[in-house]
Amino acid sequence: MASADILDLSKSLESSELPNDMPNTDLDKALKFKNDLRLTTPKPVLHIGSSTEFRRQPSAVPKTPYKPRTGYSRAGTGFVPTTNFKKPGSGKPLTGFRPPTSLDGVSRPMTAVRGAGYTSGGSKPFDPLNQGASVQTPPLELQKDDSPEEKIRQQEMKIMQLVEESCIAQTAGDSRMALTKAKEASYKERSLIRMQEQNGLGEHHNIDLTYAVLFNLANQYAVNELYTEALNTYQTITKNRMFANAYRLKLNMGNIYLKQGHYQMAVKMYRMALDQVPSTQKNLRIKIMHNIAMVFVKMGQWEEAVNSLEFIMSEQPCHRGGLHLIVCCRALEDQDRMRTAFSLLLSVPLDVEEDDKYNLEQDNPEDALLATAIQDDHLHKYEALKRKDAEYCILTAAKLIAPFVEDSLKEGYDWCVSAIKSSEYAQLAADLEINKAIMFLKQNQLAEAISTLKTFEKDTDIALNAATNLSFIYYLQGDYDTALRYSETVEQCKMPTADGFVNYGACLIATGQLDRAIQCFRKALDLNPDHFEAIFDLGLCLKRQGHYIEALSCFQRFSGSLALLPAVVCQVASLLELVGDSEAAADTYQQLLGLTPTDAKALQKLGELFDQEGDKQQAHHYHVDSFRYYPGNLSVIEWLGSYYIEMQVVEKALIYFEKAALMQPGEPKWNMMVAGCHRRSGNMHKALTLYQEIHSQFPENAECLRFLVRLCSDLGMREAQDYLMELKKLEKSKEVRERVNSSRPGSRRSNSGLSSRAGSGFSPVPEHTSTQSPPPLSGSTSRNLRSVREIRKQNSASSSDSGIGPNNIDVNYADPLGPLPIRPRTGAGKPLDFDDFGNEELGDDLLPE
Repeated sequence: MASADILDLSKSLESSELPNDMPNTDLDKALKFKNDLRLTTPKPVLHIGSSTEFRRQPSAVPKTPYKPRTGYSRAGTGFVPTTNFKKPGSGKPLTGFRPPTSLDGVSRPMTAVRGAGYTSGGSKPFDPLNQGASVQTPPLELQKDDSPEEKIRQQEMKIMQLVEESCIAQTAGDSRMALTKAKEASYKERSLIRMQEQNGLGEHHNIDLTYAVLFNLANQYAVNELYTEALNTYQTITKNRMFANAYRLKLNMGNIYLKQGHYQMAVKMYRMALDQVPSTQKNLRIKIMHNIAMVFVKMGQWEEAVNSLEFIMSEQPCHRGGLHLIVCCRALEDQDRMRTAFSLLLSVPLDVEEDDKYNLEQDNPEDALLATAIQDDHLHKYEALKRKDAEYCILTAAKLIAPFVEDSLKEGYDWCVSAIKSSEYAQLAADLEINKAIMFLKQNQLAEAISTLKTFEKDTDIALNAATNLSFIYYLQGDYDTALRYSETVEQCKMPTADGFVNYGACLIATGQLDRAIQCFRKALDLNPDHFEAIFDLGLCLKRQGHYIEALSCFQRFSGSLALLPAVVCQVASLLELVGDSEAAADTYQQLLGLTPTDAKALQKLGELFDQEGDKQQAHHYHVDSFRYYPGNLSVIEWLGSYYIEMQVVEKALIYFEKAALMQPGEPKWNMMVAGCHRRSGNMHKALTLYQEIHSQFPENAECLRFLVRLCSDLGMREAQDYLMELKKLEKSKEVRERVNSSRPGSRRSNSGLSSRAGSGFSPVPEHTSTQSPPPLSGSTSRNLRSVREIRKQNSASSSDSGIGPNNIDVNYADPLGPLPIRPRTGAGKPLDFDDFGNEELGDDLLPE
């Protein structure tokens, strides 16, 4: 029900008129009922959009006649009280009748019993005390405090939150964000100071908050290499006497000056900090002294550095301080000081308990359980790190001073080893002996290195390391059997290493035992799955055995910078080429050229791949680049010469073949190619001269004799018969030699000897041309002379028809009566055409296809 309806209802009750002739008793009762009804009427509550809200009905709807109710209503739940008053002049009592009070005569809802908490709408919640009428403050919500103190407190919380966010960002590595947060915190802190001054609360300012903001800001400036701003901020802090312990920030300022290279200012700041540090803070004073010594080392003032480090070693000795002292004494080349400093270094206590408590094999089960719990805890890791640092300092110092403390390297190492054995670091003596052997190796003193390594007994812990180094030395010397014998010790060791198995596998590869080598490399990978040498050597073994897919998977295991090593990329490209993926191989070779642009072998491989695909232009491009970076590759020279011959550019081919002839003067192949180029270009006399020189140098070269026979025949020279006879004798001796070799038991027919030098790179004269040479003169030959001459006449007739010339001489025929007499050359101006050798049929291309 709307509130307006309730207000209207109360007004209608107040304005209702009672009959004048009603008795006073009944009138008093009516007035009392009216007042009670007014008191019990609830306050108006606004319910917007209620489904039970009574609205005015349209006038077109007929009005329902009013029916008086008596007692309790059956239709509703509301209780309607009745009054027993009578009309004037009638003795019959009336029921409680209320005429409608609305203006339009529509019956209104019953509200007489609403004070008891009932309503005719049914949508309003049960609220007899009318508590929903007043809006109360939630009990958990605190009232806002707008006082200046509260605002200041909130601002301080925001500033501290920004400082924490800046520190977190710096820890995460985002230095730029850390600086931004630090600047924002500094800006809000200045705003806070102004707010406190305006409200008269400046005396209550939190000085620790200001210190934290400025200190964080200076640190972030230093991290972002804004050294000038950082120094200014640190200076602001140190000048304020209200900040406690501000003198320590002189250390930070000294560090910044050291990074900038201002060593004098760095020393000044360190000394100012040292003067203000109380003597009770001994550790801090020692660290400041160490910083001062390091600055003196940077400046090259060795004496001042030695004085500072000697003070440190006398007050609070440490391994790093001892190492730095030895470095300074080595720079001064003072043997006595070096020995003293090394003794001081060895006297530094390690302060680390023995590793027995971390041994899992304990007699007591409780001790074993305790060892299992503490074997990887933070204390054990700290002790291991401390021990490792101490061993590094001692071994580095020994290697540094060993060549100088005595007259020779061996004596110096012996002195250092004896000094270490007499200290608590005696277990490092064996490592120093290994270092001595390695030093001998670096100085190419192999005998001393081998003798040093052989001094170790087999039952020592360092024996495996020594055996591995010995196998490496013998492997480099080519003594693979001895190297294999020393590398086999890795299988007998209780705690083998991956390096030992790698050396063992390398020795097995050298001796041809690829299967055992593969097993060794796989054992090395079991110990160290990321061992580079083991993976690489395993891939090489698989490649040699023909397992290209497995080898390719080995080389593809590398990632990051290892995958970009030229050796790895080259092996991947080679394996892709072997498996038949030429396109991927070409792409990989392109990647290799991106890493090593001057690799002549990669350029040649790319040229060969494009040549196989039929792309002669790209193949020529890469072969030319390969020749430019490495002109001594004969295979590239041969390909380029053949390419230019195929392109009919004989002049360029001649250049490459002449270079090859200069590189291999004892190989007739290249001189034959040079002569062939001259012959192909038409320079017959030059070609003839070269062939004669080749024949004089290699008289058993049958191919050269064939070319001499042909050239002399083409030029009409009488020497053609002499060369022809030599060729016949050479071929006959070759046949006899082959016949003798074949008649021997277990012999093989070989092509060695005379024919071994016949290759020239050009297409040689076909073997059937030798059959065209005149056979040995016999009766059968003389009988067939007439038929042969008739064939020659027919050939000459056909050649005369074609305009070649009538004079054709059969140079393959040898007259049994001897050579013809030399007739005068009267037709010198006419070109001579010779039978067979002048025809197109016998003028085959003598250059390689």
